[in-house]
Amino acid sequence: MNDTMNLDRRSTLAGAMTGAAALALPATARAATIPMPAGEGRPAVSDRRYVSRAVEAEIDRVSRKIADPKLRAMFVGCYPNTLDTTVYMDTVDGRPDAFVITGDIPCLWLRDSTAQVLPYLHLVNKDPALTALFRGLIARQSRSILIDPYANAFMRDPSAKTNLSWALKDQTEMKPGVAERKWEIDSLCYAMRLGFRYWRQTQDKLPFDQTWAEASRACVRTLREQQRKGSPGPYRFLRTSNRPTETMQLDGWGAPSRSVGLIHCGFRPSDDSCTYPFLIPANLFAVTSLREMASVAEQARGDTALAADARALADEVEAALRQWGTMLLPDGRRVWAYEVDGFGNAMFMDDANVPSLLGLAFLECVDVTDPLWKTTADACWSDANPYFFRGSRIEGIGGPHVGLGQVWPMSLIVRALSSSDPQVIRAMLRMLRDSDAGTGFIHEAVDSNDPSKFTRDWFAWANGLFGELLVKLADTRPELLSAPL
Repeated sequence: MNDTMNLDRRSTLAGAMTGAAALALPATARAATIPMPAGEGRPAVSDRRYVSRAVEAEIDRVSRKIADPKLRAMFVGCYPNTLDTTVYMDTVDGRPDAFVITGDIPCLWLRDSTAQVLPYLHLVNKDPALTALFRGLIARQSRSILIDPYANAFMRDPSAKTNLSWALKDQTEMKPGVAERKWEIDSLCYAMRLGFRYWRQTQDKLPFDQTWAEASRACVRTLREQQRKGSPGPYRFLRTSNRPTETMQLDGWGAPSRSVGLIHCGFRPSDDSCTYPFLIPANLFAVTSLREMASVAEQARGDTALAADARALADEVEAALRQWGTMLLPDGRRVWAYEVDGFGNAMFMDDANVPSLLGLAFLECVDVTDPLWKTTADACWSDANPYFFRGSRIEGIGGPHVGLGQVWPMSLIVRALSSSDPQVIRAMLRMLRDSDAGTGFIHEAVDSNDPSKFTRDWFAWANGLFGELLVKLADTRPELLSAPL
């Protein structure tokens, strides 16, 4: 399959939505892009897919604190973008069912859908519509995991075969309901994170039913399988593409690894294949997420067996991370590695997609004051990282998926969310404001010298993350929003 045909979720260029990518969307999804002309922000009220009174009130509250008119307009358009354009609500067995698409592709990614709704979580107790959304998404994710815990993306119709052109000929065990089957540790972590954050905020036991418990056990089982202690496990993946990052080497099993207690990963959260199969940020996220899920299992269900199993696996992976997860840079600094193989080989880089090394404090996998993480984060935002780019218009972290010189604004948002330095935060806000190419939205990647060249004009995860940043600043550092940038 050549690049022209391989219009995957991370390679839709600016303007391409009027061509092949747009034609791939159902009419209801395409319509959501029509009322969003450059600079005008939101779809018309009649075109919005889902409405929350609490979110509307939050938009008004936070907007009043933002002095910069363009930054304020971007917040107004970006923060509700998930609700406005990506939520499909239904019921299953009399309970809410929320199918949250990633944006320009009408499929649900476990990672993206979780990240898209979490910016609204602090409002959930104020609005029954948000309660229904979170309950519905927890339920949908649980049922999806039970279809296939190795899949990263799912169809709205659980009986449908994938209609993603790039996935039609994948050599892997594709089941009905699966849109794409790239094994990414973080997919399961994000589902566990969604349940934990909702439970912590609401103490609502309703979503944590038998289906959730079965899905949680499937998460633990799958992560254990991919420790590959006695066998490579059941997962393999091959894709015909002229991009080597779209497939896994060695007949689909991935690069060699030695069983050391870490979890083998096929693909990064960028959906690019791993070079070395132990992706350290994802393993760190797994430790945190397993313990979070264990607390929900124990407190919401009294399921001490599931909790003990999850904690035991987390402890094992944590011990392996202490032994195998760090490396020395050429200048002698010790940092978290990005990927290792258990044989002593390690690579340092960072990719903008979260979980990343830069994003570990944001994910609460490490403390923001942790010296090892601070050294690692500094190295990520420097020439020590081959995917850190500094251009005339914007600097930040990208990744191999889009190409050299392409900065992902997501990395700037994560840096600002993780920083207490007002100068750093203001610098990130200025670059975010000035790299939207006049659209009012956050893109996947922008050219570091020419932001008018960008990928993905409908990327709900990045839009929501930007909104999350401004809500946090409004509550914790309002002076940074009230002063000129």
